[in-house]
Amino acid sequence: MNNHFHLVVETPQANLVAGMKWFLGTYTSRFNRRHKLFGHLFSGRYKSLIVDGSGSGYLRTVCDYVHLNPVRAKLMATDRPLGDYEWSSYGEYLKPPGKRVPWLRVDRLLGEMGIPQDSTAGRRQFESGMEQRQSQETGYPWKGLERGWCLGDEAFRQELLAQAEGKAGPNHYAGQRQESSEEKARRILAEELHRLGWRPGEMEKRLKADPDKVRIARRLRGETTMTLKWIAGQLQMGSWTYLSNNLTKTSPIARTQ
Repeated sequence: MNNHFHLVVETPQANLVAGMKWFLGTYTSRFNRRHKLFGHLFSGRYKSLIVDGSGSGYLRTVCDYVHLNPVRAKLMATDRPLGDYEWSSYGEYLKPPGKRVPWLRVDRLLGEMGIPQDSTAGRRQFESGMEQRQSQETGYPWKGLERGWCLGDEAFRQELLAQAEGKAGPNHYAGQRQESSEEKARRILAEELHRLGWRPGEMEKRLKADPDKVRIARRLRGETTMTLKWIAGQLQMGSWTYLSNNLTKTSPIARTQ
């Protein structure tokens, strides 16, 4: 792209941060040396998206997103062969293994497209399928890729959230931290409702300042990072300012005898 790039990378170790630091730093220094420039070449930290590569189709989705990006960005006409775009690995997929860059692995993507072998016929089938996708590239819903933090089914997402619970730091994306906190908040809310024996719809019937609601709200504020607005909405307690006032009024006060 004109101002960024996309990589689909698999690493057997948890060393993506170190790898990207080396890659970006090395590329920048060599680019500046070649063109007699200095300073930053890329602005800001890279964004990473965790992809389920188990063969469920998500790897194909993210690879299609990358390969079709030149068309989506209008850097080439839809009737021009996709392989003509030189700043892409797509053309390498169409080459025989002996003429392809050694670091590119094609078998898993071909497998997700139902292509059994990296053969002449298989590569032609891959090219035909991508040409068809290219002609249809008129606003495919890529929102989950462009704004999300993971790409996979619900079980995959839940597993990642469980692993991240309590470990999310300042370098984690806000969306990931928020989603993990929301999962915890919903679990706490379910626990409290079960303990109270409240059935669905019970929340709406009770007063906004119900003592149990206030207690649950205080627990959510103490154990999660959810906003007052979110908590007030879940507990049917009116506006976030009303909830804040109730939490202030009923805050425990230390007393001395």
